[in-house]
Amino acid sequence: MPLLLTIPLLPSSAQDISQIAKSDPLIITGAVGTRNTYYHSTGSMGYASPLSNTIYANLNVSVYGFSMPFSFYYSNDNLDFNYPHLSFNVSPRYKNWQLYFGQSTMPFSSYVMTMPFNGVGLEYQGDRLRAGMFYGRLRKAVNDDPTDPLARTPQYKRMAWGFKVGYGSTRNYIDLYLLRAYDQQKSLDPGWHEVLQPQDNLVVGLRGAVSVKRFLSFTANASTSVFTADKTSNRVEDSRLERFDKVFTARNTSMARFAGDISANLSLKGFNAQLFYRMIQPDYTSLGTYYLSNNYHSLGINVGTILFRRLSLSASFSGQEDNLTNKQLYTTRGLVYNANASTRIGKHIGINAGYNGYRQTQADGTARVNDTTRVNRIMHSVYFMPSYSTYTDKLTHTVSLSTNMTRNEDLNRFATGESDVTTYAAGLSYNIGVVPWDMDFTTSFSHQRSDGYQSRYTSDIASLTTSRAFLNEKNLTAALTLSLCYNEIRYKMKSLSLGGDISVGYTLNKVHVFGLMAGISKYGDVNITRRESGLDDTEISVGLNYTYTFSLFALKRQAEQGKKGLDVQWGKRARR
Repeated sequence: MPLLLTIPLLPSSAQDISQIAKSDPLIITGAVGTRNTYYHSTGSMGYASPLSNTIYANLNVSVYGFSMPFSFYYSNDNLDFNYPHLSFNVSPRYKNWQLYFGQSTMPFSSYVMTMPFNGVGLEYQGDRLRAGMFYGRLRKAVNDDPTDPLARTPQYKRMAWGFKVGYGSTRNYIDLYLLRAYDQQKSLDPGWHEVLQPQDNLVVGLRGAVSVKRFLSFTANASTSVFTADKTSNRVEDSRLERFDKVFTARNTSMARFAGDISANLSLKGFNAQLFYRMIQPDYTSLGTYYLSNNYHSLGINVGTILFRRLSLSASFSGQEDNLTNKQLYTTRGLVYNANASTRIGKHIGINAGYNGYRQTQADGTARVNDTTRVNRIMHSVYFMPSYSTYTDKLTHTVSLSTNMTRNEDLNRFATGESDVTTYAAGLSYNIGVVPWDMDFTTSFSHQRSDGYQSRYTSDIASLTTSRAFLNEKNLTAALTLSLCYNEIRYKMKSLSLGGDISVGYTLNKVHVFGLMAGISKYGDVNITRRESGLDDTEISVGLNYTYTFSLFALKRQAEQGKKGLDVQWGKRARR
């Protein structure tokens, strides 16, 4: 039976050292609980284990505001994480300075670094001047036995260091970024070296903004990356590059690429607009970011306004094209456009409506596009969602309707329509709340139909839910849901399921929380053209949960209301 022990030391927020003297010296709190589930299905497609049992415990130690949570988790069906995991993070702050130690994230340009690092960092944030630097690990090595046929995909240990410096306000500023990231070849077994090559990277980024008055501003964000796909390849012998050897060594597999964007922003009373352009060259890579799309440029505009203080309108249009160096077989172009509107009529009626569209076409690259296979697709989506709400001291009513139509169509003149799909969806719900009873009733119905090439899929779902809180403290809650679902594939399948779910929750003395959940459903093929049809299969699930929260020890300050000294408490809540 697998066991997961987690000991993360992760503060919820950076600790301001200047406020340490005002924080409580020591507070120890925690929780223990269990989740137990029984599942049974007479069908052949059961998706869960018959019995599932989980025990967990959390302990949080707070020392002068530094939070150090410890957790323990045990499950009989957890087969993925069966090893201990340890992570640590402390981010103290003193006036304008902040220290990063452990697993941390430092803000950088989106083209330079977006990944967290495990190491040390220091950041200064003044009124105008700002700066920061870090050193740490971006990812661990995965180093299984190369001869094992079930070995995990290998990866090198990746280290990085970087710094940033900037000056200015939120409207007028300039920031410079530098990142140096590299793989450590010795972190992998030599048997992997021919399969996977270590990489090397240097990224320099520049970001800035200039404002004209208070209504017009220009922003830019650009980066240049020098990326080496194999740091074991031969170095480039060039005297002009020798001056950079202490920072980065150019090799035969190195390449320099550019990524950036620029925008003009207009903001007037009741109206705003943005015009933007973005370009990312082919093979642009930064080892400090997750996957970043490249080899494309795009141009677009966003506008928005508010009319009559009630009607909000927005629209956008952008075009994108890849194959910047004309080395791909084909060039793909895309247009994205949308318009949205929302308003309120009086105090009770709200309306949202909109349209989304996408057009994709294909043009020649190094090869000429065949007209019979040329990509030429369009997608339309229209939605309309009105709602009505009213409130009184005793009753609340809410009615909402949602409708949507999506059309995906192949516009190639040789297309047969086999990939065209049109989907219609509509949903209606009504909720009534009985305030004196602290009780809600909700009924809903949704319908969806998808029409494809000589096919049609239909789904209808209806449900009724009620919930209520009991006792004087409202610490006993109960909810009941009844549902019906019908699915049909024309000329092939008709299925029906009927289900009911009930849940009960009870809180005792604010520290003991009990939960019981149970559900049953009957389902099956109801196509009358078949000999054996009906609700022949049954699915049953029952769950029981319990959580106990406690305050084990508290050493608190008593500076408020003229008190002095410390107040020591030992599990007072637990003794109650």
